[in-house]
Amino acid sequence: EAYLAESGGGLVQLGGSTRLSCVASGFHFSSSGMRWLRRTPDDELVWVATIDAGGEGRYYADFTKGRFTISRDDAKNTVYLQVNSLKIEDTATYYCAKEVFPRNSPRGLGQGTRVTVSS
Repeated sequence: EAYLAESGGGLVQLGGSTRLSCVASGFHFSSSGMRWLRRTPDDELVWVATIDAGGEGRYYADFTKGRFTISRDDAKNTVYLQVNSLKIEDTATYYCAKEVFPRNSPRGLGQGTRVTVSS
């Protein structure tokens, strides 16, 4: 059974940066595309980014506008999300999951990590 554990959230200053991590187990991680999503304070689940198995293909939602970077370390079964120049609207609970379609599907989410951007 797949298990995903996100970490790295917390209270972050406006304009700051944070790196979220997601450790995976229970499935063949290196063969799996992975995605990050976020649930906003108004309870909308939004797809953020996807990285292919092997890491060569990376895809981002339009709102990320170069501030977000998804990466992976298959030796550690971990996928990362680096977020720079944080905005108030980045406040959300961030989830990782295996890649599925549609990309904003709630299927297989981890428990999430909360990011709160403070001014």
